[in-house]
Amino acid sequence: MGGIGSVLAQEIEKRTGFESRSVVLGHIQRGGSPSAFDRVLATRYGLGAIDMVHRGEFGKMAALRGNKIISIPLAEAIASNRKVDKEILDAATGILDKIEDKGVKVS
Repeated sequence: MGGIGSVLAQEIEKRTGFESRSVVLGHIQRGGSPSAFDRVLATRYGLGAIDMVHRGEFGKMAALRGNKIISIPLAEAIASNRKVDKEILDAATGILDKIEDKGVKVS
C-alpha cells in the first residue's frame, strides 16, 4: 500500500475542493526510514480510523493506549500536555551535555 496517502489526499481534494496533503508521520516523529513497526502501527491507526467512521464516531481520533488502538474525543486528546518522565529527560540532557563537551554544537 505504499503511497496510498498521496492517492487519498488527491481524492479528498477532488471530492471536497479543499487542499489536502499527506504526511508520513513515522519519518517526522522518529526520523529516518520507517521501520516494520512504523508500517504496522500506521496500518493499525488507519484501520482504527476506518472503524470509527463505520461506527459514526466523528470528532474523535485513533490513539494508542498500551498496545490497543482506541478512539478518544479530540477534546480529550488536547486537554492537557503530556509530560516527559524526568528520568528520561535527565538521560537526554546528559547525553547532549557529553556531545557538546566534545565540541559538537547541539541546538
